[in-house]
Amino acid sequence: MGLKKNQQLSKLIRPEVQKMSAYHVPEATGLVKLDAMENPFPWPDEMKAQWLKLLSKAEPNRYPDPSSKELVSSLRECFDVAPELGVVLGNGSDELIQLILMAMNDDACVMAPTPSFVMYQHIANSLGLSFIGVPLNTNFSLDVPEMLSVIREKNPAVIFLAYPNNPTANLFDDADLLAILEASNGLVVVDEAYQPFARKTFLDRAQDYEQLLVMRTVSKLGLAGLRLGFLVGHSNLTTQFEKIRLPYNINVFTQITATFAFQHISTFDKQAAMICEQRDILLNSLSSLKGVNVFPSDANFVLFSLQSDSAERVFEALKQAGVLIKKMGNVPGLPAECLRVTVGSSTENKLFVKQITSIIK
Repeated sequence: MGLKKNQQLSKLIRPEVQKMSAYHVPEATGLVKLDAMENPFPWPDEMKAQWLKLLSKAEPNRYPDPSSKELVSSLRECFDVAPELGVVLGNGSDELIQLILMAMNDDACVMAPTPSFVMYQHIANSLGLSFIGVPLNTNFSLDVPEMLSVIREKNPAVIFLAYPNNPTANLFDDADLLAILEASNGLVVVDEAYQPFARKTFLDRAQDYEQLLVMRTVSKLGLAGLRLGFLVGHSNLTTQFEKIRLPYNINVFTQITATFAFQHISTFDKQAAMICEQRDILLNSLSSLKGVNVFPSDANFVLFSLQSDSAERVFEALKQAGVLIKKMGNVPGLPAECLRVTVGSSTENKLFVKQITSIIK
């Protein structure tokens, strides 16, 4: 009877969901964590003391402000968001991707270059939407003629463009993004998760294109534990997304902390600058290793491939040595035997380079 009941219950779940795999986050306890593009630097002691004093005044027995008014005001000032543009807050950028796609019609088509951030396809699949991936060129640039062809043929409702791209770490050419913006009848979401390290943005163009949405997360900036993302665009679009945003999705501690952090953005800007300096050192160190092909980076991570060794073997050996990086696996569009490492502190990077130098063949 139990088995029969289980079979009946499984039929309630949409087939596309049953075919999916859960997003796996590896265990990192006790390891130097260089797998998730986090900011490695702690807050200054004085800043942390001020923050804890603010948190002590929080009232966790009460619901948070559903519209996060103080946080939005601080965000607008910090990132110079025009007052006529709308802002939507999400529990990380993942929730914002989900909100955008939930608002689309059932027959909507979603497009993104591949490889790119896995959540574009993952969330589209979870909602039963059609997803079209357009392979990048071999140098990881956008295949603009092919993307324009797909736009003409499929008329995608949403196009996601990560700027810089993950996992390839490069910035797409502005002219290519503008060509896609001009051609698209649907929404174009420019995902600027790694903007603090690329120092380029489409936020100042959001007023010029009604179909443009600019999305950011504070995770890479140094606030990964908060799970906060924001979406900026014309208010006629953001108003629609607000209708399906769940109430109280930004908790009271996140609201207090992010508001405080935005008022101290110079601290995070200085940390981003240090990460960029460490990135250049890491790129040079990896490039000097025999049998390692290193790709340029505008983000806070470095993608590299092994020419005569196994990514699986190197990954496991690094893990045994106490360093966790990202094993890319079989990702279409990436060279074989690819690995990705987050730019850490100077100490973490030196440890990683020392260990991988002793491991690779």
